[in-house]
Amino acid sequence: MRSANLLLRFACEIAAVVGLVWWGWPWAGLVLGALAVAFWGTFIGPRSPRRLRDPLRLLCELVIFAGATAAYVAVGEVPLAVVFAALALLPACLVRVWPEP
Repeated sequence: MRSANLLLRFACEIAAVVGLVWWGWPWAGLVLGALAVAFWGTFIGPRSPRRLRDPLRLLCELVIFAGATAAYVAVGEVPLAVVFAALALLPACLVRVWPEP
C-alpha cells in the first residue's frame, strides 16, 4: 500500500508541473514549472538537501498543489482540477502515516 501511495504522490507531482506549465505556456509556464521542480527538489523531496520539517513541508506541498489546481481551472479544465485536487490531497496526507524511504 505504501508503494502505491508513493506512486500516486509522484504522479501528482508530475501532474502539478504539467498544470503549471500548461497554464503559462510558453515562457511563464516553463519558468513556473522549473521553479516548482527546483523548490520541490530542494525543500520537499525525500532526499532533498534542505528538506523542510512538517508542518511547513505539508503546507508547501499543499500550496503547490493548490496552484496547480487553480491553473487547471484557469485553462478551463474544471473536472480535471477537481480530480487532481482530490488525488493530490490523499498522498500528501498519507505520506505522513507511511513515511517515505
